[in-house]
Amino acid sequence: MTELSKPLRRTLVGRIVSDKMQKTVTVLVERQVKHPVIGKYVGKSKKYHAHDEAGTYKMGDTVEIAESKPISRTKSWVVTRLVEASKGI
Repeated sequence: MTELSKPLRRTLVGRIVSDKMQKTVTVLVERQVKHPVIGKYVGKSKKYHAHDEAGTYKMGDTVEIAESKPISRTKSWVVTRLVEASKGI
């Protein structure tokens, strides 16, 4: 193989639950997982800190985040695109 292939970056889609930090948003990613014994689908969720350089994304927005090199102790994800803007109140 002469060409170096770039590894695929993992991407996740989630909802922003906090935008109070500078250049950082907290994204809640929810997924459905089948329980190994019962067979019932169970909701699981996890929060990720993602880098938002311009601070353009707001609370309630649905965004796509991609894995990157570590930016800080808790931040290894970058917001790549806006999937759906929040409706607002």
